[in-house]
Amino acid sequence: MPLTDSPLEELWSYRPEVGRPADFEEFWSLTLQEARSLAGPTIAERARTPLSELEAWDLTFSGFGGDPIRAWLLHPLGAGPFPVVVEFIGYGGGRGLPTDRLGWAASGFAHLVMDTRGQGSAWPNAGPGATADPHGSESAAPGFLTRGISDPSTSYYRRLHTDAVLLVEAAARLDIVDPARIAVTGVSQGGGVCLAAAALSPLVRAVMPDVPFLCHFERFIARASAAAAGEIRQYLTVHQDSTAEVLRSLSYMDGACFAGLVTAPTLISVALMDDISLPSTVFAAYHQLQSAEKEMAVYPYNGHEGGGTVHWARQVDWLRQRLPGPSAE
Repeated sequence: MPLTDSPLEELWSYRPEVGRPADFEEFWSLTLQEARSLAGPTIAERARTPLSELEAWDLTFSGFGGDPIRAWLLHPLGAGPFPVVVEFIGYGGGRGLPTDRLGWAASGFAHLVMDTRGQGSAWPNAGPGATADPHGSESAAPGFLTRGISDPSTSYYRRLHTDAVLLVEAAARLDIVDPARIAVTGVSQGGGVCLAAAALSPLVRAVMPDVPFLCHFERFIARASAAAAGEIRQYLTVHQDSTAEVLRSLSYMDGACFAGLVTAPTLISVALMDDISLPSTVFAAYHQLQSAEKEMAVYPYNGHEGGGTVHWARQVDWLRQRLPGPSAE
């Protein structure tokens, strides 16, 4: 696959104006306040797995609207507390099975894998999701991106981003977790959700978005050849007078807008032959980051798979340097 965007030297200087709404922080503050008021207890039950060297738990926590959201919790044997990596999943995927994701726990971290409400039936090589999205939607194109897209209050991603923040908060309350050592990560859609969680939760101490999707929507819609961009374009070919309200609604869900509120150390990745998370949309988010320490890992000849396990190993080394030792508490 050839380069899908501008040359690297141009990407480093690509700093578009990101139109974060004036009431962006108020919108999310009120959303989270409402969700917390509806929250119930977090429930953990031992997962049935063949694992003998790691512990695995089936977690249910309260997300948007008090809805029950599922997650896997894996951690090393012992009482902890451990640093924790909270992971969000790519578009269409679900949490799968505990045995699908052993790396972080095998490397000494607690690991929470959030199920993505309503998704989890698009990847034939992984287990399904286990979380419903009980909220309806006005008319939408096939997929998830246009569900409730006409208004930020009804957007599917308002619910998903809220789930993510509340899982970080639930993680901090677990006895097995050191609340002073919480990191978030995710690939593609999970990377965009990761930026939202880091922006909205002061509990996050390290941020690792991997080829993040859901960034700089205006350019993504206009330039990306991926099917996901086509969902929004298809919607707008039918709702021809809705462009302004759709772009306004998406701005509340945009990873580039969230990035402007992220202050924790951040390692972000980009692949220059990626036709889904266009490199320019990733750089738009990167340049918005307020982190005193931020790093971009560039994979020149990769597509949306990014750096794969090579990049994961880099994340492990990077995270061990930034969340060392036991909590001061």
